[in-house]
Amino acid sequence: MPVETETPALSRDDPEWFTVLYDRYAEEIHQYIAGRLGREAAGDLTADVFLVAFRKRASFDPGRGEVKPWLYGIATKVVSRHRRTEGRRLKAMSRVNAEHAAAGHEDHVAARVAAQRAGPQLARAIDGLSRADRDVLFLTALAGLSYQEVAEALGVPAGTVGSRLTRAKRELRRALGGVNPTKEN
Repeated sequence: MPVETETPALSRDDPEWFTVLYDRYAEEIHQYIAGRLGREAAGDLTADVFLVAFRKRASFDPGRGEVKPWLYGIATKVVSRHRRTEGRRLKAMSRVNAEHAAAGHEDHVAARVAAQRAGPQLARAIDGLSRADRDVLFLTALAGLSYQEVAEALGVPAGTVGSRLTRAKRELRRALGGVNPTKEN
């Protein structure tokens, strides 16, 4: 039975509620954070997400949405606190040829970017996006959330998510000389 279905039956004061929540979403949240900031930071930041969720569990309102977008909203805020680190990483990646990176998650991302022949330009373009557009891009591309889930995670209308994603893709295409960065070659 999914957590969303169990949420009304389990009290947020019941430790089992949080255990179910953690067991179901910890790896998924970890992967999202690792995709944003790298594996080194993901473990600690995933723990931070669930610590915040535990502390704010009483504020979760099943009537406003499901647990998954609520957790991604918390994760996005945790990532935002580390935005300077992310910005430095993107700037460094824009200066380094993706083929010379060391092994790890960043290398997998860099290899895909290099395969598309757009590594440094793409990293600079992502770094140049507004925080709001970058959050929408990463929540859809890395976390695989739907527009509605992104809207719930960020507390904005679904139409705003679509507008931000369209704008982000347009800016990335423009920065890459008309190449669509979301299409595989």
